[in-house]
Amino acid sequence: MSTKELRFVSWNVNGLRATLKKDPSFQEIFDTLNADVFAIQETKLQDDQRAKLKLDFDGYTQTWNYAERKGYSGTAVFSREEPRQVIRQIGCEVADDEGRLCALEFENYWFVNVYTPNAQNELKRIDARLAWDERYREFLCELSAQKPVVTCGDFNVAHEEIDLKNPGPNRGNAGFSDEERESFGKLLDAGFVDTFRARHPDLAGAYSWWSYRFNARKNNAGWRIDYFLVSERIANKVTSASILNEVYGSDHCPVALTIEL
Repeated sequence: MSTKELRFVSWNVNGLRATLKKDPSFQEIFDTLNADVFAIQETKLQDDQRAKLKLDFDGYTQTWNYAERKGYSGTAVFSREEPRQVIRQIGCEVADDEGRLCALEFENYWFVNVYTPNAQNELKRIDARLAWDERYREFLCELSAQKPVVTCGDFNVAHEEIDLKNPGPNRGNAGFSDEERESFGKLLDAGFVDTFRARHPDLAGAYSWWSYRFNARKNNAGWRIDYFLVSERIANKVTSASILNEVYGSDHCPVALTIEL
């Protein structure tokens, strides 16, 4: 197999139609970042709505997954290489109809874009969230037994205290509950590496999501909940892992990875 350096970008756009209207627009940001694979979460689109957008992704294959519920969730991947196959459901009843996953098989690896369910206020959806996490972990292990895996997206959890500005007051809240943090740890223990933290083990203040309230982004009172994980056996192939916090347009910023595959 031939090896080349690939650039990946992942971004929760929090509504693609809204992001297209921003300055710079999603289209301009997409062109500037020049990724080999560009994954987005929370598109909030249906197929008929997407068709009306007239997006120009020349040279890219588009893979979409829509939630049955309108205006909710949804994921997409734009790839220069055409996938050999695509999987959109993982066999998890609690969220398989929410458009949360695009798994693409390429020649040398599996690429999986995910938008993990939010545990919600007072953890009212924590059971569904943990059921999804368990099945997602099994799914990634099944893929990784075939080929190395690159997975990215909004995992809706800050794993360690270094991954959010105010860990104390947020302990037990959605995204920083003991249950979610432990579940994410199980995913890493199953054979996957958090590429950003592996390359920047002690870097504080590196966040990918900020509340729209309280001038959170201006004050960098954020959370790191967007990740690139890779199978352990290709972790040494990573050449960079970064958070593109200079890019606006959503309450999240993109995260990026370059790796030789």
